[in-house]
Amino acid sequence: MTQLKESVSCPMGTLLNVLGGTWTFYILWILRNNGPTRFSALKRQIEGISSKVLTEKLRMLEEAEIIYRTYEPTIPPQVTYGLTEKSQDLIVVLDQLAQIAHKWYAKTD
Repeated sequence: MTQLKESVSCPMGTLLNVLGGTWTFYILWILRNNGPTRFSALKRQIEGISSKVLTEKLRMLEEAEIIYRTYEPTIPPQVTYGLTEKSQDLIVVLDQLAQIAHKWYAKTD
């Protein structure tokens, strides 16, 4: 694995290395809510992320087998990303983070 640094002695360190970073949980949250999503749709939904950073994050998550990538050689090419079976372990965590976010930051009029 190139970007993913595994630590045999510390599984938590490996997990935090994969999930850490500014956009990772947001990407997973979008895929969790929308299902398989094309690259361009992901980019539109994540305000402020560059194509380069999104590509890097998606490659890292794919390398860690948390997401999958499908490529259709159409014109233009269609690249779709979705959650793998392995990522289902994160759904509970994502849902709990969403509850906290709504509790802390939801606007009440």
